Amino acid sequence: MGLPGHRRTSSHKRRRAAHFALNKAHLSKCSHCQATVKPHHVCMICGYYNGRQVINMKSKIKAGAKVTSDEKHHQ
Repeated sequence: MGLPGHRRTSSHKRRRAAHFALNKAHLSKCSHCQATVKPHHVCMICGYYNGRQVINMKSKIKAGAKVTSDEKHHQ
């Protein structure tokens, strides 16, 4: 069975906790619509990645509208 170690001093706790700070999010601009996006992610506004359209966002919006209207009928 483990035994309690030495008392952790307040300075040691603060030195350890110095690395717990959150980092600022790295954002870049979409090449098509200039919206802010995470690097190496598809733009959720226009569906472009690396200068070409990867996702057709118009069909995604229509599909999302159908799902929400179906959910209303089931309630």
